[in-house]
Amino acid sequence: MNIDPKLLEAARKVTAHRPKVVIDHIIEHGFITTEDLKNIYGYNHPPRAAGDVRDQGIPLETFKVTGSDGRKIGAYRFGNPNNIEDGKLGGRKILPKQLKRELIAQSGAKCAITCEYYDESYLQIDHRIPYRISGDTEGGDRNPADFMLLCGSAQRQKSWACEHCSNFLNFKKLSICQTCYWAYPESYNHVAMNEERRVDVAFNSDNLAIYQILEERAKKNGSSISKELLDLLKTKF
Repeated sequence: MNIDPKLLEAARKVTAHRPKVVIDHIIEHGFITTEDLKNIYGYNHPPRAAGDVRDQGIPLETFKVTGSDGRKIGAYRFGNPNNIEDGKLGGRKILPKQLKRELIAQSGAKCAITCEYYDESYLQIDHRIPYRISGDTEGGDRNPADFMLLCGSAQRQKSWACEHCSNFLNFKKLSICQTCYWAYPESYNHVAMNEERRVDVAFNSDNLAIYQILEERAKKNGSSISKELLDLLKTKF
C-alpha cells in the first residue's frame, strides 16, 4: 500500500490503543469500514473511533463503500498529508489536578453552564473550544482561561451540541467557537451557529417545587417545561 511517508511518520507517534487499531488497519488495507470497526474490533460507535484518530492529528477522509449486505456503508482512509496537525500528534495530554484547583480558585466549584455549585468530584475539566479544533498548547503550560468546569450532564450536552455543529463538522474556525455559548456562556452571540440565547437552569432542593409545577403544566398542556417557563416569563414583560 503506497502511503505518504509523512503520514507514516505521524502514525508512528500514535500509541493510544483505539486510534492505533484504526491506523494500523488503514496502513494494511488502505481503508477501514464502519462494518470492520463493529465486527472485527467491537467498536459500536465508528464515528467516535475515527474521531480518536483525528484527535491524534491524523487527517481522515470519509467515503462510501458497499457493505456485506450490498448496502452503502461509511469508510475511512488517510486524508491529505498536508493536513497533519503537528500540535495534536501524540494525542490529548492528561489534564493535571493543579489545573482543576486553579479553576476552582478562580470561579468556585461550580458548573460554567448551569452556574450551580457541586462537590469538586462531580466537576470535569473541559476544553472551552473542542480539542479537535483547538488542540493543546505546546509544552506543559496550560492557560486556565482555555478551560472550564462542567457537571456531567452539561458536559454531555456540550459534547452533543459541538459534535453536531457545522463549524465542528466542516469549517473548524476558532473564531466561531470563540463566540459560541458552549465555549463562553458568559459572553456569546450564537449557540452552535444558531441565533439563539440560552439559559440552563438547575432546580435544586430549594426550588424543586417550582419544577414540579412546571412539569404538571407541561403534561396538562402537552408542551415542554421550557415552553411553560417561557410562557410564564412573557406574562411578566
